[in-house]
Amino acid sequence: MGPRDVLLFADATRLRLLPPLRAAWARVGEQAVVPVTGRNARRVLFGALNVRTAHRVIVRWPSETSPGARAFLTEIRRRYRGAPTIWLLLDQGPAHTAAPTRRLAAELGIEFVWLPRQWPELNAMDQLWRELKRLVAANRQADSIEDLAQQAEHWVLGLRPQEALRKAGILSPRFWLKRLLQSFWLPT
Repeated sequence: MGPRDVLLFADATRLRLLPPLRAAWARVGEQAVVPVTGRNARRVLFGALNVRTAHRVIVRWPSETSPGARAFLTEIRRRYRGAPTIWLLLDQGPAHTAAPTRRLAAELGIEFVWLPRQWPELNAMDQLWRELKRLVAANRQADSIEDLAQQAEHWVLGLRPQEALRKAGILSPRFWLKRLLQSFWLPT
């Protein structure tokens, strides 16, 4: 990596209008009422977190597809115009591995660094999503899926830089990438 290169964790998360019910109150002996409409609207947030600065990029999309991933890559490049190379640490989801997505990444000077499958704990952006869902999306229903997506986006972007890095696990003394990058530019 060059000194002006950028390292980002990237991931997508699905939001559902009918939230996961992780806790509910009901009188003893009575069944809790859980409203279900028969349809569950969805939105996807594609997100990236800068390992050094905690700058975040969020793109909303109707579904986790290759066109959404390409819109996300285009937005990342727009936000980091001056970076010679952008390094994205991400999982091997179908939207990321699709040939058109990989071609666009190469054209934009974005290098993919694949994280192992089924290890979300390695992806700092995944840790931020987990906190988002716990604090914003679970146990309560928004008025609309667009309201929920907007609340989620505001929550992620509204975190102070230190708070975002802490919630993502990057400031932990046991952060898996810390030793490797500490001498380069990771915050202490």
